[in-house]
Amino acid sequence: MAAAAEGLAAYRAVLRAARRTFSGDQLMLTESAVEIRRRFEEQRGLAPGSEDAVRALSDAHEAAHFITNMIVQAQRAPSGSFVVKPEKAHAGATLEIPSEEILSTLK
Repeated sequence: MAAAAEGLAAYRAVLRAARRTFSGDQLMLTESAVEIRRRFEEQRGLAPGSEDAVRALSDAHEAAHFITNMIVQAQRAPSGSFVVKPEKAHAGATLEIPSEEILSTLK
C-alpha cells in the first residue's frame, strides 16, 4: 500500500508542476496531463520496491523538478514577439544557446 501512495504522490507532483508551468495554456495543460497519465499507466504493473519501480519513481520526481525549474512558458506580446517571465524557481538556471555547429548536427 505504501508503494501505491508513493506512486500517487509522484503522479500528483508531476501534474502540479505541469499546472504551474503551463497555467493559461489550455492546450499544453490538456496534452501534458494526457502524457503524464500515459507514462504512469505504462508503469502500473511494476512490482513495488523493484528496481524498475524505484527508477520510475525517481524519474517522476526528476520530471517534476525539470518541469518546474527548467521550462518557462513564453507568452505572445501585443507586438507579436514573445515575452518570457522567469519565476523565482528559475533563479540560477542557465540557458545554453546552441551554436551553428551543434544545430548542423541535428539536421
